[in-house]
Amino acid sequence: MKKHLDAAFHTRGESLYVDDNPEPAGMLHVAVFGSPVAHGTIKNLDLSAARALKGVTAVFTAEDIPGENQVGAILKDEVLIAEDLVQFIGQPIAVVVAETPEIAHHAVGLIDVEIDELPVIVDPRVAHEKGQLIAPPRTFAIGDVDAAWDDCDLIVEGECEIAGQEHLYLETQRSRAIPTEGDQVRCYSSTQSPYAVQTACARICGVPQHKIEVDVKRLGGGFGGKEDQATHWACIVTMAARILRKPVQIVLNRIDDMQMTGKRHPYSADFKLGLNKDGTIKALDFKFYQNSGAAADLSTAVLERSLFHATNIYRVPNARIYAAACKTNLHPHTAFRGFGGPQAMFVMESALSKAAETMGIEREELQYKNLISNGDVFPYGQVVEDCQAKACWDDAADTFDLAGTRKRIEEYNATHTSTKKGLAVMPICFGISFTKIHLNQASALVHIYTDGSMSVSTGGVEMGQGVTTNMAEIAAAELGISRDRIKVESTNTTRIANMSPSAASATTDLNGNAVILATGEILGRFRKMLAPELGCNEEAITIKDEKVFVDGEATEWEWGDVVMHAYLNRVALSAHAFFATPRINFDAAKEKGHPFAYHVYGVTQFEVTVDCLRGRYEVDAVRMVHDLGRQINEVVDLGQLEGGLAQGIGWMTLEELAYDAKGRLLSNALSTYKAPDVFSSPKVVEVKMRSTENPMGPRGSKAVGEPPLMYGIGAYFALRDAMRAYAERDFPYDAPMTPERVLMSLHAHILDGDKPKKATPEAGAVAAVAGE
Repeated sequence: MKKHLDAAFHTRGESLYVDDNPEPAGMLHVAVFGSPVAHGTIKNLDLSAARALKGVTAVFTAEDIPGENQVGAILKDEVLIAEDLVQFIGQPIAVVVAETPEIAHHAVGLIDVEIDELPVIVDPRVAHEKGQLIAPPRTFAIGDVDAAWDDCDLIVEGECEIAGQEHLYLETQRSRAIPTEGDQVRCYSSTQSPYAVQTACARICGVPQHKIEVDVKRLGGGFGGKEDQATHWACIVTMAARILRKPVQIVLNRIDDMQMTGKRHPYSADFKLGLNKDGTIKALDFKFYQNSGAAADLSTAVLERSLFHATNIYRVPNARIYAAACKTNLHPHTAFRGFGGPQAMFVMESALSKAAETMGIEREELQYKNLISNGDVFPYGQVVEDCQAKACWDDAADTFDLAGTRKRIEEYNATHTSTKKGLAVMPICFGISFTKIHLNQASALVHIYTDGSMSVSTGGVEMGQGVTTNMAEIAAAELGISRDRIKVESTNTTRIANMSPSAASATTDLNGNAVILATGEILGRFRKMLAPELGCNEEAITIKDEKVFVDGEATEWEWGDVVMHAYLNRVALSAHAFFATPRINFDAAKEKGHPFAYHVYGVTQFEVTVDCLRGRYEVDAVRMVHDLGRQINEVVDLGQLEGGLAQGIGWMTLEELAYDAKGRLLSNALSTYKAPDVFSSPKVVEVKMRSTENPMGPRGSKAVGEPPLMYGIGAYFALRDAMRAYAERDFPYDAPMTPERVLMSLHAHILDGDKPKKATPEAGAVAAVAGE
């Protein structure tokens, strides 16, 4: 296997992040005073004690912003620092700049604010009823849903409550700004969107974008949480650095990071699904109520992705999907791996679960029967091409013996009373491209030095997903040279302008294709130069293993010879290339188009064991078949598959965000927010990487970043399968399925006085303990 380029740096602790470089002389530190209430009008703000504290250099408010007080990415509805109105707990009201972080935080504690509180909304359905929306609702539709109900033999309806998720990146939000010559600033930001940071900082400071340079070496995790929300902290230090003409840094502690930043969007949803008696889906009607938080951030784009993935991997001839971004008084929620797709897929799988339970069959029977195939049409109008849905399912069913596993679990459950096993299959279909068409562009800058070494710059940000490794692999393969010759540079707005975020699983696709174009341009120059020397046509020349071949026959020319010959003959050794994804389009007025370059497919089988007396459970095994196209680097891909799977399982089982009625985050520290660890990981993980051809990906590859997270939904339905083996009830579709929720759901009859439909010895035992 080829290595991950950053692996050695990480394991030796040599990887550099924003605040790992030596501090510049006189660097100042920032702490932010956030609103103590979720909604209200600022009546009085007393900064005198903070400003008087020894070591405090300045305290800034909205009045000190030299440019426009606006950081909204899609909609201009979010101020950097509150002016008169606060709309969520933790919203910045004042910025303290001091000689040390300790002094800055001490000064924050001296600030006094008087706020007249206003009504607080935390429930998206309440916001929807009151007309509190971020933007007008949207609906995707195909066929005639209302007419289709009459042709259905079975109609099921239900509700889903889907919690959010904390990003919990290891490196909290942070940024360092250093004034340079004149009135320019260089900002080192932990961001997935260097161009967004550059744009927002320029707006806040009231200067042209070329005055702001943003540089990103790597992130200690992002998962979407730094696609937009890293911008705020970069703006704060950049503004302070320009005003004070000194280096300024901010590093959020974990509690502040959790309190002040948005999460994965919680959703509340309604579903209605109609089927024929043979299990064929005829129609569905979904309603998504997204808890967007207090400002748009990326909520409208996230909601759009929910619309695109509402039917997941299934053929639905008649569908209507309604989606509303509901404004509440929580921190503005933001991008998270999957970007709205996971929430929508959970609703689809819940509807199938309800139908299967009503019909008395296993969920996988309905899933398989309704898998899409070539020629089917998604509700947004794109025709299914190169479909791998059934191929992946059949491969997984055969490789991992799905039928035998189901039989083995049934036999176990028939002979065990206090513990039950559950099985669930989770297939996925995930579209690859930014759904905002203009974002599907990238540039690459390549330099070859006279010793044969090479520099590659792109707009891709390394955040642990291996894009640095992938860029080096692609460049080396295209030029036929060793990967060791290649250095992938930091992501910098002076080398690559107007870059799209590293998000949407499109980073390697976009930037890798740009690298192919840039290296191809140089390779073309080399062929033109060498053809007369070798007495052949340009097309006959190839470079492999750093040797030049003509029609497959080796010559005496080697890579170093070619490079030096080009230099001496004044042949350019640098190239800049631009790539824009072809074919994609979408008409927002019609809600129809071809928004995705291609789709990623895969299937995962989950096996769990539930201790039905205590609510505890284990994920016994996860077995996956995933469609990867032609792989660039197997180590990188495996890391993404296993990491996404673990994050998805955590979201569906353990990671419960809790707020009170006043909008205060209760799970605001690692002592109150349970993240998955080694003890909650699957005991067995088997991955089969399926290789297919993908002409849209660089060197035939397929994206791998976000799709694996959706597999985690299978853990929820495997647990539900085990729970129904113990007590055949209509459990609510609420996620996450924490051990507490398992316990309370299994024994709810003890609290409400109802008798269980399936009497068990364990139920009687628990009743006795409860005193009944």
